[in-house]
Amino acid sequence: MPPSRVFLEFLRLGLTAFGGPIAHIGYLRAAFVDRLKWIDEASFADLFALCQFLPGPTSSQLGMAIGMEKAGLGGAIAAFLGFTLPAALLMTSFALGLAALGGSINAGVLAGLGIVAVAIVFDAVRSMAVTLARGRLNGAIALAAAVICLILPGSAAQIGVLFAGGLLGLAFGVVEHPTATGHVSHHAVSRGYAVAALALFGLLLMLLPLAASAWASPTLHLLSALYRAGALVFGGGHVVLPLLQDAVVGQGFMSLQTFMAGYGAVQAVPGPLFSFAAFLGATALSPPLAGAALATLVLFAPAFLLIVGIMPFWQRLRRVEAIRRALSGVNAAVVGLLAAALYDPIFITAIHGARDMALAVVCFGLVTVGRVPAWLVVPFAGLAGWAWLSPPV
Repeated sequence: MPPSRVFLEFLRLGLTAFGGPIAHIGYLRAAFVDRLKWIDEASFADLFALCQFLPGPTSSQLGMAIGMEKAGLGGAIAAFLGFTLPAALLMTSFALGLAALGGSINAGVLAGLGIVAVAIVFDAVRSMAVTLARGRLNGAIALAAAVICLILPGSAAQIGVLFAGGLLGLAFGVVEHPTATGHVSHHAVSRGYAVAALALFGLLLMLLPLAASAWASPTLHLLSALYRAGALVFGGGHVVLPLLQDAVVGQGFMSLQTFMAGYGAVQAVPGPLFSFAAFLGATALSPPLAGAALATLVLFAPAFLLIVGIMPFWQRLRRVEAIRRALSGVNAAVVGLLAAALYDPIFITAIHGARDMALAVVCFGLVTVGRVPAWLVVPFAGLAGWAWLSPPV
């Protein structure tokens, strides 16, 4: 498959995937498991579990992994560009003062975009549970994972339940289909490239802070902070954004008010929350367009290098019988993790009354019964929110 096809499919998602990182998992599954059938349910869950274990933006890494499965290294790059470009351009425009976003976004539209995420993620949880949480053991793992993640929110609990699910699957699991043969990738990079990517990941993590200190360069200091955040932070965009505040505001690159304006704007754009880097780069660096591009590439670079470095080994490991048993438990835990995330933060953030719930049910019906593509349901929900949920003037 040519990388250009991968780019176009991810560009469609980049233009319509509202709702934050967990919602993006639902959009990715709807596009590449249900609609395009580029990857089967088990392989999708395997890749999602792998990305959950890695630092960085989980949904973006999952997209890169799917792109690599279909079109190799060029597919990974195309997936990143297609998914990220719309949000990065919007955040750059916002930083440059174009009043495309700002406070002019209608509250009803924002409410509708949040509500459609409830329908998309619920459909993903329902479908994945049928495939990945079958049997008493996997069902129990999924339920326990959901309970633990609801009681103990945060990335530490999420990583813990995935490890626990893997151990339970390894000890007691039975794999009906030892290998996911339906979508075996023939496009993985060589081990040499993989090792080079992992080595570059580590070198940049060590050398960027040293270079920033040696040259006393504000630009290098900002880039070092962005790379370190992308390399070491678990939990995705919602976690990394506040952690950048000290590096950006504390070092005088911008005021707290400007930082918070960008933080608010990035919640309202489609695509990954890591696109906040474009706003930071355009605001703090000169020239703004080059700064936006450089900051975005640096924040996403660790995620990309890790996917390139680990995927070739993952392709082989996930076909080992013991690994498959462990993955059956991990995948069941993934279902529970997504179920917990469906409630908090997605449901409790989006649903505040009967009208909100009614629109969520309509969106779910369109996606499941009507088989309407998610990229059409999203603008419908925004328009419905504007017409039905906007506060009176």
